[in-house]
Amino acid sequence: MASSSSSHAAAPFFLLLLLLQQLCSSGVTLPDQFVDDSTYPPERPPAVALFSNYGGPSVCKPPPPYIPVAVFPHDVDPVQFALNLEFTEAEFFLHGAYGEGLDQIAPWLALGGPPPVGAREANLDEETRRVVKEFALQEIGHIRAITRTVGGIPRPLINLSADNFAWVMDMAFGYPLNPPFDPYANSLNFLLACYLIPYLGINGYVGTNSMIDGYKTKELVAGLLGVEAGQDAVIRALLFERRGEAVAPYGMTVAEFTDRVSELRNRLGRCGAKDEGLTVPRELGAEGAICTNVLSADRDSLSYARTPAQLLGILYLTGDERVPGGFFPEGANGRIAWSFLGANKSPGN
Repeated sequence: MASSSSSHAAAPFFLLLLLLQQLCSSGVTLPDQFVDDSTYPPERPPAVALFSNYGGPSVCKPPPPYIPVAVFPHDVDPVQFALNLEFTEAEFFLHGAYGEGLDQIAPWLALGGPPPVGAREANLDEETRRVVKEFALQEIGHIRAITRTVGGIPRPLINLSADNFAWVMDMAFGYPLNPPFDPYANSLNFLLACYLIPYLGINGYVGTNSMIDGYKTKELVAGLLGVEAGQDAVIRALLFERRGEAVAPYGMTVAEFTDRVSELRNRLGRCGAKDEGLTVPRELGAEGAICTNVLSADRDSLSYARTPAQLLGILYLTGDERVPGGFFPEGANGRIAWSFLGANKSPGN
């Protein structure tokens, strides 16, 4: 009787699990305000329909994995940790471009976590808004893909207020900017604020790669890294075009802002130089031959890696993974982040 009773009690859990799996296995049906059909090309057969059978299954089917395990247990925590950054990017881009966030488009992905603080629509020109809209919708896919592969964590409390971004810039320059920096004021400010976060996703995924072994997990991280790197490259390229422009009303150039932010992240990360602005001394440029620095990379032009502890020190703005603040005033979520907070935070709190 006890076995029968426990199986009946478990039934609702498995039904919920199946429902979540179904929701996470496909895209979302976007509310009308998130659908933009103004750039659709003229109607024609899509390329995927024209070429879907070309080459046959032997060409399309990937080779078998060397290690036939999709997800190892030790893969889960480092990949789930990445959700903290993905949630942050999703909410910042969604609110900046649309004025609404994850709770309006795919609330189940937040797993009951609190809405962000201070996020709002930015005053963007049309071209910048199109770029940010695309990034915003991509982040929803990232959260869904991670949740589907290794399971989700609740969205942490995220501080995206103008005051928090102003504090970052004040820390970067070493004195209060007057007026306080507002990321939502215009396109240039928003791009400079975008410079703060996606690059850390690259650092995180490069660092995560050596910690995981499942073939599905590696496939996921490689795919995430590719798009995060692309987003960061676009942001840096847009800023690079304006590198000599003075950021009003502060009188410092765009390049100076990026240099100061990169220096700040290096200080807070406490592990040497893993961050570079849009210009560098020639000896630090690609092959020691150029001062322009559209992409941040090491002496072999490889992306820098950062550990979860280093990332948390930067995102908390405290330089200490044990002391929350900054973008995560109550701390990030997941077992890795909780482990640094000890009894102060746990899955049950």
